Amino acid sequence: MDISHRKVSKRVLFKDAQGNTLANKNVHVQQTKHDFLFGCGAFNFMPYVVDGKEEFKEVTESWLEIFNYGTLPFYWGQFEKEEGNPNTDALMKTAKYLQSKNVTVKGHPLCWHTACADWLMQYDNKTILEKQLARIDREVNGFKGVIDMWDVINEVVIMPIFDKYDNAITRLCKEHGRVGLIKKVFDEAHACNPDAVLLINDFNTSTNYEILIDGCLNAGVPISAIGIQSHQHQGYWGRDKVEEVLARYEHFGLPIHFTENTLISGEIMPAHIVDLNDWQVEKWPTTPEGEERQAREIEEMYRILFSHPLVQAITTWDYRDGAWLHAPSGFIREDNSLKPSYKMLHKLVKEEWWTVTDVQTDAEGYAVIEAFKGEYDLSSNGLSAKADLKDNEGLVITLS
Repeated sequence: MDISHRKVSKRVLFKDAQGNTLANKNVHVQQTKHDFLFGCGAFNFMPYVVDGKEEFKEVTESWLEIFNYGTLPFYWGQFEKEEGNPNTDALMKTAKYLQSKNVTVKGHPLCWHTACADWLMQYDNKTILEKQLARIDREVNGFKGVIDMWDVINEVVIMPIFDKYDNAITRLCKEHGRVGLIKKVFDEAHACNPDAVLLINDFNTSTNYEILIDGCLNAGVPISAIGIQSHQHQGYWGRDKVEEVLARYEHFGLPIHFTENTLISGEIMPAHIVDLNDWQVEKWPTTPEGEERQAREIEEMYRILFSHPLVQAITTWDYRDGAWLHAPSGFIREDNSLKPSYKMLHKLVKEEWWTVTDVQTDAEGYAVIEAFKGEYDLSSNGLSAKADLKDNEGLVITLS
């Protein structure tokens, strides 16, 4: 598969702090971060960062060995259990910690009918909408510079017909329509942070989602990227479906994020289950055979997605087994030991798709760097500099 679009060929002029060209010098090129967003749910960072639970230290350290992109939970019903008392400090502390580790952070989600705040139900629809937009203002403005990427609205295809229980956001969606509600929340988020990456996100990858996105774009909704959930508890999609989904969503020309990817390493969930949440088991063990299968499937899916020029991010939902639905869906087991999928992905991200090399400047101080797009440390004879190598344009680097 062609991944040439993930690389740069950059002619760089090297100088020292006095402006002298560095001719005939060896320069060490060390990648520090991918441009591509290799992500995972970062929920496990909260008990370590906020509560100081040392048992999560090992989990966070192995997580940081692979991932440069983490999703944090902003489910309204959990984030603000009591009206006016949001859990801002804990999320900010965790987000800033991830940022200090050079991790890009995304908030998930700003608007969703599930896990919504129950206290909203006491209000009429006009007030609910006002509080929803005020909530967006508070989070997007409050976290600006720390979190500049948001799943703005989640699972809208089903939202107005969701009938498992009454909730405030389904009421709004019924009144304003899917596109109407999406436009209101996106416009608010964009006004608060025009530079933020704003996603629409859904598990429904059918033509219904395509039609919804088309309607949103025609209505001027400022969607930055299309979020596609891919919880595969009932078995791997396979190459054909992955490529078919990509082919149907690439025509919008927008970046594509695989926002919630799950592949399990145990017994496959029965096919007759319609809502994954209906499969409730006390234990769902990983197996050696399942772990080998999981590693193979994740590798194939990542290679397909990495080769597609519009895909910018992949987020695996559970880092450790036993999280959502107790599924064996992680890269590490419940005892924190590394699964084959972890070792495979580490090899891809930090070896096969990672650049560590040396280049020699010529008599005029130029060198051509062939590298994967990303952030780099460049050094020569005790002098160093940081650089973003993300395009093929010429660059002047001052080492000091």
